This record gives sequence, C-alpha cells and structure tokens, in this order.
Amino acid sequence: MTLDQWNNLLKIIHGDTTASPPIGFIIDSPWLPNWTGITILDYFSNDEMWFKANKQVVETFPEVLFLPGFWSEYGMCTEPSVFGARSTFPANEFPHAHKVIHSVSDIEALPQPNPATDGLLPFMLNRLKLAQPHIENIGHQIRFAVARGPLNIASYLMGTTELLTTMMMEPEKIHTLLSKVSTFLKQWLDLQRQSFASIDGILLLDDIIGFLGEAQFVEFALPYFKDLFDSDVSVKFLHNDAPCRISAPYLPEMGVNLFNMGFDTDMNELKKLTHQRVTLLGNIPPRDVLANGRPEDVREAALKLMSTLEDKSHVIFSCGGGMPPGVSTQNLCAFIDTIQSRW
Repeated sequence: MTLDQWNNLLKIIHGDTTASPPIGFIIDSPWLPNWTGITILDYFSNDEMWFKANKQVVETFPEVLFLPGFWSEYGMCTEPSVFGARSTFPANEFPHAHKVIHSVSDIEALPQPNPATDGLLPFMLNRLKLAQPHIENIGHQIRFAVARGPLNIASYLMGTTELLTTMMMEPEKIHTLLSKVSTFLKQWLDLQRQSFASIDGILLLDDIIGFLGEAQFVEFALPYFKDLFDSDVSVKFLHNDAPCRISAPYLPEMGVNLFNMGFDTDMNELKKLTHQRVTLLGNIPPRDVLANGRPEDVREAALKLMSTLEDKSHVIFSCGGGMPPGVSTQNLCAFIDTIQSRW
C-alpha cells in the first residue's frame, strides 16, 4: 500500500470524503496466482513469483486498495502449522490443514507454539523481510499484521463440528483451547509489528463467529477479539463473510473500525447495527457476480450498490468477502469503472 493509499484509508475510516471513490479488495492465494498465470504452489514456493504477482496487481489497478497488501501466507495452513497440523499442498488447489485434536483430552497437551520458530511462520516472515526493499522501491509499504482469528484456527485444529459441539457440551475445554490460540496470536501479531516498523494495522479473518448464537458469541468470541484488537494501531480490520447480524452490534466494542462482511447482509442495515462507527468493505456477490457474471452483470450489481446506499461515508466499495477465484480483469475493470462513473 502506498503512503497516499494509506492516508486515504485513514480518511475513510475517520468518515472524511476522498477525491476518488474508495475501492478495495482482500486478495490472497485463492485468486492472485491464477490471475497472473501461475499455480498456487508456484505462488507459495517461489518468492520471486510471489512478489511479481503482487507487484503486477498493484500496478495494473493503482486506484484500488488491495488489502492487506503483499500478504505473505500459505492459505489456511499458515497458523495451524505452528500447532503441528499436517499440511497438504496440491499443485493448483487450496491447501488443507489436517486436524491435530482428535478428542477433547488432546487440548490440554497441545503445545504453546513460538511464532518466531514454529511451523510455516518463519518462512512467511522471512519472505516479507527479503521482499521489503523491493516492495518499498515501488512505493509500497507493509502496513498490516495479519492472522486468522482464534475460532477459525481452532476449527482447523479440531474440526468445525467438533468445535461447536464441544462448545456446548464442555465449554471449559474450548476456553482452554481458545486461550492457547489467542496467546499465540498476540505473540504472532506483536512479532510482525516488531519486524516491520511500517505496520499500523491488524487484520483478523474469522468466519466461525458467524455460526454462533449471541450468548455463544459473547462468551467465546467477544473477549478474545477484544484482547487481540487491544493494540495501538490505526486500523483494526475484521473479515467475516459468514452471517454477521448477531456479531455486528459488538464490532465497536471489539475495537473493530473496518469490517468486510458477506454479501447477504444489506450495508444500510449494517451501518445501523454498528451505529455508524465502523467502515464497511463490501458488498456485491463475489462468486456469482464478480467471478461468474458477465461485465454487464458486474456493472448492474455495482450500480445497485451505489444507488441503494443511503450514506456513502465509511464505505469502501468491494465484494462481500475476499476476492474469489476466477475474477477476470474485465470484470474488475467493469466494477471500478462503474463506481468511478457514479461517484
């Protein structure tokens, strides 16, 4: 992210108007490698290809905020790997982290990892350190410490069904697990910030909060996210593209000031649920329109988003969720051109 882009992001979060329409997308391995013509495995295993892919997208669409920007990651295997999860990396499919908790008795024995040395994290961090001079030479900087959220990681360690069932049957076991994962996450976010002085934002991605009722959310999500976002950074960014009507009113209490939601929640409703205190990143359908639609379908969805939005402050125009696989340059251009023409 360039300095101008970062300053514009801060303006948007503060509710100020920008000269050009704010457009942004979360991009990572499900979309970027194939868009640039390489495999997902190439993207993960070749630092030069990783850098060139990220450089290509920011130079092709300089008017777009790509978040978090030059994201060093290994898909959903990134954080579970520090707890010993076996990782499977097909050549051009999403990687998968295998369970390490097969019974609740395994939770107590789960090690407390060191993010500086364990799993894939040293490779992820070193890739960024090696790329930092090249990133800065093209006018960008590393702005975010990034991690999957505690419930998301827990779901990979023991399985989503098992996590939610144990939450109801043996809640103290899940608190033990979430405490271990959150302790690791605090250390991991701090390590990223210590490694790069330019970081002034946190991005957490966690869809599992969307599967909780309100009582479960308040008990098993709210305190852990409040602790993780309790940091002196300017941007506190949460991604959850699962249902969010239950959790949305708690976003200000969590400390969140930027939120990427699923496309099935109306942004006008979300503004009311968050008391106009959270900037929203969304919200056209990512797969069915942005990826699988024609350019005219994208234009129609973008026009509908613009025309139905009652208040365009605290909004970054995007899709509901991260950039899905298969989004073409033509469809991205259709979205950008439509938003810009109606700003």
